[in-house]
Amino acid sequence: MNLETVLHVKHYSDALFSFKTTRSEAIRTFRAGQFTMIGMGDDDVLRAYSIASPPDADELEFLSIKVPGGPLTERLKDIQIGDQIEVGDRPTGTLVVDNLTPAKRLWCVATGTGLAPYLSILRDPKTFERFEQVVVTHTVRTARELVYHDLLSALPVIYYPTVTREVFRTEGRITALIDDGTLWSDLCLDPWHQADDRVMICGSPEFNKELRSRLETLRFVHGTNRSPGDFVQERAFVMQRTD
Repeated sequence: MNLETVLHVKHYSDALFSFKTTRSEAIRTFRAGQFTMIGMGDDDVLRAYSIASPPDADELEFLSIKVPGGPLTERLKDIQIGDQIEVGDRPTGTLVVDNLTPAKRLWCVATGTGLAPYLSILRDPKTFERFEQVVVTHTVRTARELVYHDLLSALPVIYYPTVTREVFRTEGRITALIDDGTLWSDLCLDPWHQADDRVMICGSPEFNKELRSRLETLRFVHGTNRSPGDFVQERAFVMQRTD
């Protein structure tokens, strides 16, 4: 673990914030979509956080929820510019485009802070060298939680935000919008097909399992570091308890 200095903090709501830190030489290399461990430096509490910044950035960027009573987030939410936190120097993970076989279209499907690894992937030029078209969906409870909306709208991607708990132009869980055909009709795209589409999944453990089941029904093959496939999810987060 390295001590990194907090450079920027932004609070979006009572439940969501982002922060940036310095980037030590020890963390010079990571692949877009990977995660590392975060801690406060004065105890043994560590949690896995996806790196939201692109691999070539001078700073490290993270997106976090605020969990009342959470062993880490209850303290992390109060960090200020100039504070120091621990950041692991060995990023790892399976949610990387290298674990996908070639195809026409990439889908980055996220709920909540599951958007974080895609912020790195979508700002990495290598992503657009591999796929002709990139679609990112982000499902949250309220419109205030549609963080990085301006960034995503400016990138060369199809951006599809959805909200579940208030009136919005696109309402509902992404799984429901997939099942009833709304997603496909809204985007004027055909439903997922193994020959053309590759899918990345990042959200709550329940969401990950639910979407993985749908893809496996379509005979999509799960990709790993050893064997690339048709879809990937961050295996380390599937069974992880939320803090």
